[in-house]
Amino acid sequence: MKFLYVGATSDVAPQEAALVAARAAEAFGGPVRQLDLGSVEFAFDAARNQYASVPILEMLLRCCPEDGYKLLAVTGRDLFIPVLTFVFGHAQLGGRVGIVSLARLRQEFYGLPSDPAIFRRRTETETLHEGGHMFGLVHCAERRCAMSLATGVRQIDTKENSFCPPCEARLRKVTGGAL
Repeated sequence: MKFLYVGATSDVAPQEAALVAARAAEAFGGPVRQLDLGSVEFAFDAARNQYASVPILEMLLRCCPEDGYKLLAVTGRDLFIPVLTFVFGHAQLGGRVGIVSLARLRQEFYGLPSDPAIFRRRTETETLHEGGHMFGLVHCAERRCAMSLATGVRQIDTKENSFCPPCEARLRKVTGGAL
Protein backbone atom coordinates (compact mmCIF):
# COMPACT_ATOMS: atom_id res chain seq x y z
CA MET A 1 0.00 0.00 0.00
CA LYS A 2 1.21 3.51 -0.83
CA PHE A 3 0.61 6.55 1.35
CA LEU A 4 0.31 10.29 0.91
CA TYR A 5 2.73 11.73 3.46
CA VAL A 6 2.39 15.12 5.08
CA GLY A 7 5.67 16.20 6.58
CA ALA A 8 6.15 19.06 9.01
CA THR A 9 9.33 20.99 9.64
CA SER A 10 10.38 21.50 13.24
CA ASP A 11 8.87 25.00 13.43
CA VAL A 12 5.31 23.79 12.69
CA ALA A 13 2.89 23.17 15.56
CA PRO A 14 1.33 19.68 15.65
CA GLN A 15 -2.18 21.07 15.15
CA GLU A 16 -1.02 22.93 12.02
CA ALA A 17 0.47 19.75 10.56
CA ALA A 18 -2.75 17.91 11.44
CA LEU A 19 -4.79 20.57 9.62
CA VAL A 20 -2.77 20.08 6.43
CA ALA A 21 -2.95 16.29 6.77
CA ALA A 22 -6.72 16.33 7.25
CA ARG A 23 -7.35 18.60 4.25
CA ALA A 24 -4.97 16.59 2.06
CA ALA A 25 -6.68 13.32 3.06
CA GLU A 26 -10.09 14.77 2.28
CA ALA A 27 -9.09 16.25 -1.08
CA PHE A 28 -6.69 13.67 -2.47
CA GLY A 29 -7.83 10.49 -0.80
CA GLY A 30 -5.81 8.55 1.59
CA PRO A 31 -4.46 7.01 3.59
CA VAL A 32 -2.29 9.83 4.88
CA ARG A 33 0.67 9.46 7.20
CA GLN A 34 2.51 12.24 8.97
CA LEU A 35 6.27 12.64 9.02
CA ASP A 36 8.65 14.80 11.07
CA LEU A 37 11.08 16.55 8.71
CA GLY A 38 13.29 18.40 11.17
CA SER A 39 14.91 21.71 10.33
CA VAL A 40 15.25 23.46 6.96
CA GLU A 41 17.94 25.88 8.17
CA PHE A 42 20.21 24.59 5.38
CA ALA A 43 17.98 26.50 2.92
CA PHE A 44 18.27 29.88 4.68
CA ASP A 45 19.45 32.74 2.48
CA ALA A 46 20.79 35.51 4.73
CA ALA A 47 20.74 38.12 1.94
CA ARG A 48 16.99 37.63 1.51
CA ASN A 49 16.17 36.61 5.08
CA GLN A 50 14.08 33.80 3.57
CA TYR A 51 14.34 30.12 2.78
CA ALA A 52 14.98 28.79 -0.73
CA SER A 53 12.28 26.31 -1.67
CA VAL A 54 14.23 24.45 -4.36
CA PRO A 55 16.79 22.90 -1.96
CA ILE A 56 13.91 21.98 0.34
CA LEU A 57 12.14 20.16 -2.51
CA GLU A 58 15.39 18.32 -3.24
CA MET A 59 15.61 17.28 0.42
CA LEU A 60 11.98 16.11 0.34
CA LEU A 61 12.74 13.89 -2.65
CA ARG A 62 15.54 12.23 -0.69
CA CYS A 63 13.45 11.65 2.44
CA CYS A 64 10.12 10.60 0.89
CA PRO A 65 9.50 7.11 2.32
CA GLU A 66 9.48 4.18 -0.09
CA ASP A 67 5.83 3.54 0.71
CA GLY A 68 4.97 7.17 -0.12
CA TYR A 69 3.62 8.13 -3.51
CA LYS A 70 3.61 11.85 -2.60
CA LEU A 71 5.06 14.00 0.18
CA LEU A 72 3.50 17.37 0.92
CA ALA A 73 5.53 19.32 3.46
CA VAL A 74 4.46 22.23 5.61
CA THR A 75 6.79 24.84 7.08
CA GLY A 76 6.46 28.06 9.02
CA ARG A 77 9.40 29.53 7.11
CA ASP A 78 9.00 32.26 4.49
CA LEU A 79 9.90 30.72 1.12
CA PHE A 80 11.21 32.11 -2.14
CA ILE A 81 12.39 31.04 -5.56
CA PRO A 82 15.04 33.19 -7.28
CA VAL A 83 12.66 34.82 -9.77
CA LEU A 84 9.99 35.75 -7.20
CA THR A 85 9.99 37.84 -4.04
CA PHE A 86 8.19 35.04 -2.17
CA VAL A 87 6.02 31.98 -2.71
CA PHE A 88 3.15 30.61 -0.62
CA GLY A 89 4.34 27.16 -1.60
CA HIS A 90 6.15 25.22 -4.28
CA ALA A 91 5.51 21.81 -5.80
CA GLN A 92 6.77 19.62 -8.59
CA LEU A 93 4.16 19.64 -11.34
CA GLY A 94 3.00 16.04 -11.49
CA GLY A 95 5.83 15.07 -9.18
CA ARG A 96 6.28 13.48 -5.78
CA VAL A 97 6.92 16.49 -3.53
CA GLY A 98 5.64 19.91 -2.62
CA ILE A 99 5.69 22.36 0.26
CA VAL A 100 3.27 24.87 1.78
CA SER A 101 4.61 27.86 3.71
CA LEU A 102 2.46 29.09 6.59
CA ALA A 103 4.47 32.31 7.08
CA ARG A 104 2.46 34.66 4.86
CA LEU A 105 -0.84 32.92 5.59
CA ARG A 106 -0.83 34.36 9.12
CA GLN A 107 -2.45 37.74 9.76
CA GLU A 108 0.45 38.54 12.10
CA PHE A 109 2.85 38.58 9.13
CA TYR A 110 1.04 41.73 7.96
CA GLY A 111 0.99 43.38 11.40
CA LEU A 112 -2.62 42.36 12.08
CA PRO A 113 -4.08 40.49 15.05
CA SER A 114 -4.15 36.72 14.84
CA ASP A 115 -7.29 35.25 13.27
CA PRO A 116 -7.40 31.45 13.51
CA ALA A 117 -10.36 31.14 11.11
CA ILE A 118 -8.61 33.10 8.35
CA PHE A 119 -5.37 31.19 8.93
CA ARG A 120 -7.18 27.84 8.76
CA ARG A 121 -8.97 28.71 5.51
CA ARG A 122 -5.80 30.00 3.85
CA THR A 123 -3.85 26.93 4.96
CA GLU A 124 -6.48 24.56 3.63
CA THR A 125 -6.68 26.42 0.31
CA GLU A 126 -2.91 26.40 -0.16
CA THR A 127 -2.82 22.71 0.74
CA LEU A 128 -5.22 22.12 -2.15
CA HIS A 129 -3.18 24.35 -4.46
CA GLU A 130 0.22 22.75 -3.90
CA GLY A 131 -1.26 19.26 -3.69
CA GLY A 132 -3.07 19.93 -6.95
CA HIS A 133 0.24 20.78 -8.63
CA MET A 134 1.70 17.49 -7.37
CA PHE A 135 -1.18 15.69 -9.08
CA GLY A 136 -0.55 17.57 -12.34
CA LEU A 137 -3.02 20.46 -12.08
CA VAL A 138 -1.84 23.78 -13.50
CA HIS A 139 -3.00 27.29 -12.63
CA CYS A 140 -6.67 27.81 -13.37
CA ALA A 141 -8.23 30.90 -14.95
CA GLU A 142 -11.26 30.62 -12.62
CA ARG A 143 -10.20 33.00 -9.85
CA ARG A 144 -12.36 31.25 -7.22
CA CYS A 145 -10.70 27.88 -7.84
CA ALA A 146 -8.03 26.75 -5.37
CA MET A 147 -5.75 26.29 -8.40
CA SER A 148 -5.88 29.95 -9.44
CA LEU A 149 -2.61 31.85 -9.22
CA ALA A 150 -2.17 33.98 -6.10
CA THR A 151 0.57 36.58 -5.99
CA GLY A 152 -0.77 38.11 -2.78
CA VAL A 153 -2.73 37.00 0.24
CA ARG A 154 -5.86 38.86 -0.88
CA GLN A 155 -6.03 36.61 -3.92
CA ILE A 156 -5.95 33.57 -1.63
CA ASP A 157 -8.84 35.09 0.31
CA THR A 158 -10.96 35.32 -2.86
CA LYS A 159 -10.47 31.64 -3.67
CA GLU A 160 -12.87 28.90 -2.65
CA ASN A 161 -11.51 26.18 -0.44
CA SER A 162 -12.17 23.74 -3.28
CA PHE A 163 -11.40 23.01 -6.91
CA CYS A 164 -13.65 24.27 -9.68
CA PRO A 165 -15.56 21.47 -11.49
CA PRO A 166 -13.09 21.20 -14.42
CA CYS A 167 -10.06 21.01 -12.07
CA GLU A 168 -11.86 18.51 -9.86
CA ALA A 169 -12.62 16.40 -12.93
CA ARG A 170 -8.96 16.54 -14.07
CA LEU A 171 -7.84 15.52 -10.59
CA ARG A 172 -10.25 12.57 -10.52
CA LYS A 173 -9.10 11.51 -13.98
CA VAL A 174 -5.45 11.51 -12.83
CA THR A 175 -6.25 9.62 -9.63
CA GLY A 176 -8.62 7.18 -11.32
CA GLY A 177 -11.59 8.62 -9.47
CA ALA A 178 -10.21 7.83 -6.04
CA LEU A 179 -6.82 7.26 -4.54
